[in-house]
Amino acid sequence: MSTETAAGTGITQSGSNEDGGDHWGAAMAEQSAGEVETLAPTDTGRNAPAMFEQLTPGGAKSHVNDINMILDIPVQLTVELGGTKIPIRHILQLAQGSVVELDGLAGEPMDVLINGCLIAQGEVVVVNEKFGIRLTDVITPSQRIRKLNR
Repeated sequence: MSTETAAGTGITQSGSNEDGGDHWGAAMAEQSAGEVETLAPTDTGRNAPAMFEQLTPGGAKSHVNDINMILDIPVQLTVELGGTKIPIRHILQLAQGSVVELDGLAGEPMDVLINGCLIAQGEVVVVNEKFGIRLTDVITPSQRIRKLNR
């Protein structure tokens, strides 16, 4: 049998590398014994097992303080007064003093949205000459989920 090295690989034709180890033979023996795990290649092309923490029944409770990581993330709060659909022709005719009729009724609760998701309803109030909203009905998480499933 020839022990000639394949160009640049360090592997001889007999299947052993230059340091004398027969890795191919060992790998074939492991595979036939059923001891080899199938691993998905990573972006770097190397195979490595994924490392995960052991799950415990109270695992979610141990990370309660992790909510502090998201408390300073800004979100967009919007209060919707109402809306309407009008043709572009009417938009082009709008001028100072024009009134656009909305579908919301006077005295009707306004929708409070966080990043476009309805979270509450409330009524408009004036505080120190600025508008505000007094929440009258907060949408529960279960109600939001039910609304998404429709």
